[in-house]
Amino acid sequence: MKRFGGIDKELTTLQRAEVLLQSIPYDGTSTWGKGADSGFEVFLEAAENMELYDIETNSEVYRKGIHILDPVTEDRTPEAVYQAVLRSTREVLSLNKFPTFFGGEHSVSIGIIDAFIEKYPGITVLQLDAHADLRSSYDGSAYNHACAVHAASRKTNLVQVGIRSMDSSELPYFDPAKCFLAEEMDGNRDWMQRSLDLAGDQVYITIDLDVFDPSVMPATGTPEPGGMYWYEMLVYLRRVFSEKQVMGFDIVEFAPIDLLNAPGFMVSKLYYKMLSYYFAYGK
Repeated sequence: MKRFGGIDKELTTLQRAEVLLQSIPYDGTSTWGKGADSGFEVFLEAAENMELYDIETNSEVYRKGIHILDPVTEDRTPEAVYQAVLRSTREVLSLNKFPTFFGGEHSVSIGIIDAFIEKYPGITVLQLDAHADLRSSYDGSAYNHACAVHAASRKTNLVQVGIRSMDSSELPYFDPAKCFLAEEMDGNRDWMQRSLDLAGDQVYITIDLDVFDPSVMPATGTPEPGGMYWYEMLVYLRRVFSEKQVMGFDIVEFAPIDLLNAPGFMVSKLYYKMLSYYFAYGK
């Protein structure tokens, strides 16, 4: 059985663990940089080499237990992947533990988010991303990575952070009052409170790693210049977990680069930080 961070086996059982980690290694609709289907293995390898005491929260959150579920391996069509992820996420939510997900590309989030909306009507989807991902369809499918939050924008409250690239076809679905463009975020943190004011009490977080500036996260399919940096991200996430009830999150679009270890370590650290914030500051 795979274990996050090499933690003791007794902390990884489904009965004992308070955290569930679901891998969805699908990379079927990405249109440029490939490799997100191999991200989870590199993420786990990096976690094996990470110190598990978190200085900031003075905690060892791994002691809460992290159970890695069997991956969702469906990959025949985007539609089939959506249905498989939707069914799997419904099952995950029925277990009443803290659910976390790892891509794969961003299309995997569509089924996850729909399952969360079913269980928590009115939940806010907080999208941290370089791209708006609001297209109603792309390459003949509504379940393409370019459509990752289109359904969410129609079904529930969507708040977008870090956006700096979009297509004109997305404009009918784009709400500038709930979108925080990267260029407006640069050099100030006023946007943090304004974005939190737009979110309801219950929040689902979806993080496309291209939200980061490619100088710190080059290992992603479409790296856009001008994104967020490490400590800016941590300050924001700490506030989200402190002020809102985070119901779950996903991290997607990690496409490892051979012989470059830093991105994998950063993703593992990000995941672990989010767990640390959830248990230290969460509502």
